[in-house]
Amino acid sequence: MNLRRLLAISRKEVLQLRRDTRSLLLAFLLPVVLLVLFGYAITWDVDHISTAVRDEDGSAQSRELIDALRSSGYFTVAMSLDRRSAIDLVLQEGRVQIVLVIPPDFGRHVGTGRPASLQAIVDGSDANTATIILSYAQAVVQTYSAAISLQGVPRQAPVSADSRVWYNEDLVSRNMIVPGLVAVIMMIIAAMLTSLTIAREWERGTMEQLAATPVTRSEVVVGKLLPYLAIGLIDVVATTLLGVFLFGVPFRGDPFLLMILAFFFLVGALGLGIFISAAARSQLLATQMAMMATFLPAFLLSGFMYAIDVMPKPLQLLTYLIPARYFLVVTRGIFLKGVHVEVLRVQGLLMVAFAVVGLLLAVRAFKKELS
Repeated sequence: MNLRRLLAISRKEVLQLRRDTRSLLLAFLLPVVLLVLFGYAITWDVDHISTAVRDEDGSAQSRELIDALRSSGYFTVAMSLDRRSAIDLVLQEGRVQIVLVIPPDFGRHVGTGRPASLQAIVDGSDANTATIILSYAQAVVQTYSAAISLQGVPRQAPVSADSRVWYNEDLVSRNMIVPGLVAVIMMIIAAMLTSLTIAREWERGTMEQLAATPVTRSEVVVGKLLPYLAIGLIDVVATTLLGVFLFGVPFRGDPFLLMILAFFFLVGALGLGIFISAAARSQLLATQMAMMATFLPAFLLSGFMYAIDVMPKPLQLLTYLIPARYFLVVTRGIFLKGVHVEVLRVQGLLMVAFAVVGLLLAVRAFKKELS
């Protein structure tokens, strides 16, 4: 591979890129827009849960429980129902997400130390949200129950559990989403950037001139890839800084390790884009193919939106072919856990393998077009 010819191809690609405003916007602006948009739009946190209370007891204990509900920070008591028949109506109209029913003998049972039952009715049309709401409600009731069971009793509970959450202490979903977005967005952007390169040569009629030059196929592919590799690394830095300073996501790992693994991941994704571009010959078709090949798999099968462990077995096997699955482990591990290369060596080797496969696919497809 001749370095002078390779750099000449890269320089030509840079000049073409400078004249193409749309590609420049795609390269530098789209990753930032996607990260900000999805970073704010996607959240799995459930708070300010609109709540209705049907208090049939009206005792001091029932009011204490309602206050505990309010002070938890998760529930907003929006209304108090005067009859049970209104429960169905407020849930149907979506005015509240949960209705807490306190029975008439609640205060008496609590005061005498007897078990007291509550009823929580949740809108289950969104099963995931309903499950989270129920877990929050149970946590509030358990905390309230533990508090009143120890009132005036100078003894320690016989069994206690000291629970701690590591790496995401506040269980904020954004801390998990933003590092995942860095992986997903870079997979999409990298493939889209280079998906235009070969197709652009065909549409502008410069492919024959390129084929007539004494450059090898590898020099053309690597020369075209280098400018976009630099742009991709800049995008990784930009999205990482946005995640840390705009969204407040902790970054505990080694930034150099992230960039090294991102380098191999981007080489593979850019090679995939050139492969698509060589096969499509049209910029529009190449863009659409790149979106289909990266967007849906990266979002749905990388473990970003849905846990891979709960997927059907055939889909679990399919996820091993999605490179974003491995880079997502890298970004989340470096951002939140501060893991080192010893932990990420498997993902690192897979990033290298992806880079080699991406380059080979691109060179092979470009050879076919030249012939």
